[in-house]
Amino acid sequence: MNGADALVQTLLDTGLDTVFANPGTSEMHFVAALDRQEGMRCVLGLFEGVVTGAADGYYRIRQRPAGTLLHLGPGLANGLANLHNAKKANSGIVSIIGEHATEHLELDAPLTSDVEGVARPMSNWVRTISSSESLCTDGREAVVQARGRPGRIASLILPANFAWSTMSHFSPMQGPVREANAEPIDEKQLASIAGHLRGHGRRTLLLLGGRATQARATTWAGKISAATGCEVMSEFYSPSIERGAGRTAVPRLPYAVDAALKTLARFDHIVLVNAAEPVAFFAYPNKPGRLAAPGTQFQTLSTHMQDPEEALHMLCEALGATRTPAVLVERLKPSSVLEDGVLSPESIGGLLAALIPENAIVVDEAISTGRAFDAATREAAPHEWLTNMGGSIGYGLPVAVGAAIAAPDRRVIALEGDGSAMYTLQALWTMARESLDVTVIVFANRNYQILRGEFSQVGAGALGKRATDMLSIDRPALDWVSLSIGHGVPASRVTTLGEFSDAVRRGLAAPGPNLVEVVL
Repeated sequence: MNGADALVQTLLDTGLDTVFANPGTSEMHFVAALDRQEGMRCVLGLFEGVVTGAADGYYRIRQRPAGTLLHLGPGLANGLANLHNAKKANSGIVSIIGEHATEHLELDAPLTSDVEGVARPMSNWVRTISSSESLCTDGREAVVQARGRPGRIASLILPANFAWSTMSHFSPMQGPVREANAEPIDEKQLASIAGHLRGHGRRTLLLLGGRATQARATTWAGKISAATGCEVMSEFYSPSIERGAGRTAVPRLPYAVDAALKTLARFDHIVLVNAAEPVAFFAYPNKPGRLAAPGTQFQTLSTHMQDPEEALHMLCEALGATRTPAVLVERLKPSSVLEDGVLSPESIGGLLAALIPENAIVVDEAISTGRAFDAATREAAPHEWLTNMGGSIGYGLPVAVGAAIAAPDRRVIALEGDGSAMYTLQALWTMARESLDVTVIVFANRNYQILRGEFSQVGAGALGKRATDMLSIDRPALDWVSLSIGHGVPASRVTTLGEFSDAVRRGLAAPGPNLVEVVL
């Protein structure tokens, strides 16, 4: 047994059984070990950003880390944008990065780089394996780190000579690694929050983030709201929101500064449940960075180190509200759905609400077109909605890959802008190779529409020809039907709401991946 075999066996022993890979020469012994040993699912991505994004999507659905296999510093660098998104989402990932053999580093070959330096900004834990003897211990520790609370990016750097070296001794370790235990809830703080809600509920907001947007937690939040009159909202970006009919409505805080300021002006007290104080995504001239009204008081019920379901349940008990019925979302009335007409964000959102299958996973990178979808799809069948936590575009298609592999019995819908989809369109090939049940909907407005709005918001002046060219993706227009078919995914183009309805229905009913280009 060589070091690569020992590391693969160590990962399997911990319970890690999926690796998203884009390997190179330095990783060939690890690839051979993956080939020899049963039990590890290996998924190839044609770009490292697909690999890292897929691992993010996998964790969000399974709440267990996958591994990634990347080639040296440059390969890791190609995957950093989606590692950034994963880190902001508190997704656990074991990132295995090949390195030159230790004796080769002094030669400064072309691919030599500071791999630790590249990894550190987008990782929570970084370690370079320093000997064959430490290889298994380091591998297990990487999984322990990734399974922390919250999840963490653990980067494990594997020099090639330790991968190919013969192991003099190997013995299985302690078995599967479990998620770290939650820290206890601060009962004194909880009592203070309960006391405030009893007398001032109607001026109080429960702001949910992280795992607090899961249905088991929002159920308690809904009861608290019904008992005290407080409102419940989520941060605009959440790793996963369980929503739809039969669940507590949890509107998302608006993205736009003016709308967020208006929304939050109603509250003089905000209780944070695995959430942070709301701030603007960017700085804008003459607009505040903090979105809450001046003088707003904040209290923290739970952090990412704690269990929000437990915290909200305890708060519900403290308020005597465990038997209070929450107001639940009613199922959309089919008669209210437009099946034909002009394509617009509002009409598309309304139709999506009727089309989303029960227990589906929706990966949202619709950018400007999708801003209206939160309210429009609230009455859809129960489903899970994933958003881009880190803001680095190109997250949607890879996360859809990871989500589909994590939950093969559920349909995945990826909502994409045409500009953002171009960053990681290689994910379509992985969907085709793995026969994943993903319906991709690309909203083609031929612009970086979000940036046109931001150009105005920051007060940059009037758009001239050169500026317009930098914010447009026409001349030539992208042909998403051809791009998709070229990657092995069947595709169609629609220009009316009726065509959209027909195409999405067909796609959702068909096995494997498909793509619908919506020309706006």
